[in-house]
Amino acid sequence: MQLFYHPELEANTEQFIFPPDESRHISKVLRKSSGDILQITNGKGLWFEAEILVPDHKKCRAKIISQTQVPPKPYQLHMAVAPTKLNDRFEWFLEKATEIGVHQITPIICDHSERKVIKMDRMEKVIQAAMKQSLQSYLPQLNPAISFKEYMALPKNGELYIAHCEEDKKKELSHCAVAKKNTTILIGPEGDFSPEEIKLALDNGFQAVALGNTRLRTETAAIVACTTIALINL
Repeated sequence: MQLFYHPELEANTEQFIFPPDESRHISKVLRKSSGDILQITNGKGLWFEAEILVPDHKKCRAKIISQTQVPPKPYQLHMAVAPTKLNDRFEWFLEKATEIGVHQITPIICDHSERKVIKMDRMEKVIQAAMKQSLQSYLPQLNPAISFKEYMALPKNGELYIAHCEEDKKKELSHCAVAKKNTTILIGPEGDFSPEEIKLALDNGFQAVALGNTRLRTETAAIVACTTIALINL
């Protein structure tokens, strides 16, 4: 099954035109014809079946023939992760987290961060592609990059965890995470969170957790955390 993404589709949409990139992919790459049926999501939980009317490579036109509202998961997972030094490692995290099931991602710039600028357009495309590849109907929200201190000042809810490498009494995330609860997890940069950042997080209600007995790269730690939350919510 091939899934397409069109964020402007709504429950009352009858006919629509795909954007140029999707139109080109449908008509030029996949060589779809009039009458072919496509599966589409708007990234907000609606899943559509549509019939191609005009397979134009610039303005592919289609009409909705059915739609389904996919219920949301009973929890929300928010990953606040420091961008990695290499872009491709952070993109790998975005791709896999989307496949596993993350709802919101915030890049946080920390004291030890080596990368402080990210390409949001590129990151959005990675997330969209991963959503389509994994046949999901909800597009994770990618927030603008923000400093750690600014992030701490934002309102939060649910279970709050920070995974760091400092020697400390920490429970395993798998032992303290709660099913069907909104959860936020902080993952630091390659040099870890600074002691000041850890203290600030703890003072703001975050609980320190471990992700195993080995030291993990930023993107690996983030995926382990995502997977842990997904597994306890099965």
